[in-house]
Amino acid sequence: MSFSLYDWASGIFSIDMGIDLGTANTVVSIRGKGVLFSEPSVVAVEKGSSVVWLKGNAVGMVAKEMIGKAHGKIEVIRPLKNGVIADYDITREMLRYFIRKVHGNRKWASPRLVIAVPSGGTA
Repeated sequence: MSFSLYDWASGIFSIDMGIDLGTANTVVSIRGKGVLFSEPSVVAVEKGSSVVWLKGNAVGMVAKEMIGKAHGKIEVIRPLKNGVIADYDITREMLRYFIRKVHGNRKWASPRLVIAVPSGGTA
């Protein structure tokens, strides 16, 4: 396995993140700092699509506060059910939000991730 100088440099400036996808909460930690936050695994989307409400920011606590209060165009979804990823598209959007929340919009370095998923799920 060979690495380029770019890979080495971007590794120095990137953030090492650990994400634990859970049915109830998603926990995000950073190497050397520990757990940064634990937020509900909930996403508010436009009904019938995977477009996340509030310009991609209706995830976690914001989405949980919308449960039972959202109007007819908004659907609040738990993309993980019974320890299994039930909706891949919404889970992808949720992960994008959590990564962006920690890593920001750094375009010159990508985060290095370890994602824990439940082991009892299907392929």
